[in-house]
Amino acid sequence: MKHLRRNAALFFAGLMLSAAPIAAHAADKPTLAFVVNGASDFWKAAEAGVKKAQSEMPDYTMELKYPEQAAVAVQQRLMEDLVTAGVKGIMVSAVDPKTQTDGLNKIGSQTALFTTDSDAPKTNRVAYIGSSNVDAGMQAAEIAKKAMPNGGKCLGFVGLLGADNAKERIQGMKDGLKGTKIDLVDVRGDDIDQTRAKKNVEDALVASPDVTCMVGFYSYNTPRIYEALRDAGKLGQITVVGFDDDPITLGGVKEGTIAATVVQQPFEWAYQGMKLMASVLKGDKSGVPANGLIIIPTVIVGKDDVEKYAANLKAMAGK
Repeated sequence: MKHLRRNAALFFAGLMLSAAPIAAHAADKPTLAFVVNGASDFWKAAEAGVKKAQSEMPDYTMELKYPEQAAVAVQQRLMEDLVTAGVKGIMVSAVDPKTQTDGLNKIGSQTALFTTDSDAPKTNRVAYIGSSNVDAGMQAAEIAKKAMPNGGKCLGFVGLLGADNAKERIQGMKDGLKGTKIDLVDVRGDDIDQTRAKKNVEDALVASPDVTCMVGFYSYNTPRIYEALRDAGKLGQITVVGFDDDPITLGGVKEGTIAATVVQQPFEWAYQGMKLMASVLKGDKSGVPANGLIIIPTVIVGKDDVEKYAANLKAMAGK
């Protein structure tokens, strides 16, 4: 009981801290913030990138912020609170860039605004630093073509159907599959709800027994696919195409139950992004290309690449 009371006390203390207003920052030490689109282990690598940039630039305060939920209004409120607190630069993975234009422009008029992961090119953002999601989708198509030379029927699963990163990955994969016998017939969203993400897969197994391939377009979607297939006794019977480097995904690739995964580099997004924001704030925009796009390439990690890739991840995180 003592342990339960202590854990409960820590839990509620954490809630009080997370709900507390964002404190104003000292004017002599500019603060830069990296704002993500929702809670996911995918962003742990970005946290490591922020920490590395911070270690090299002690004259700045650098933070990574999670919204309470993956909703436009919640993310916007978080950014507005950061601006009110005096944050000088924000890099954001917008929940839904199409509907956030006015809100993002408001932030961009008050602080240096950068985008990552999912771009908002119609806003006043300074630059986008992240993947080419179209290219990543085409790499997913390459995985599917290699794993299913005789064709197949694929279902996709993603967090935010309205986000540009989702739309571009889906379109990239469809473009990459043109002329083949592989068809991406549908993509189902879950609004970054882990329970719903797994249930979407479980429902699909019942409703679409002819599906031979599943694609996890967000970092947590592939692990939920893996778990649902494992629970249904169908691991190895359905081709799985992954995105990102969740430990479950990498484990599945290593054991051969996931064909391969397309990995991004959120560590580099954060590390390079924080340094670029600092340079821009100093008046140096030489690192911003004319088109405002800084593309960090995605790569395919297959069975033979997993151990080397995992070791590199640990090194970047300082483990």
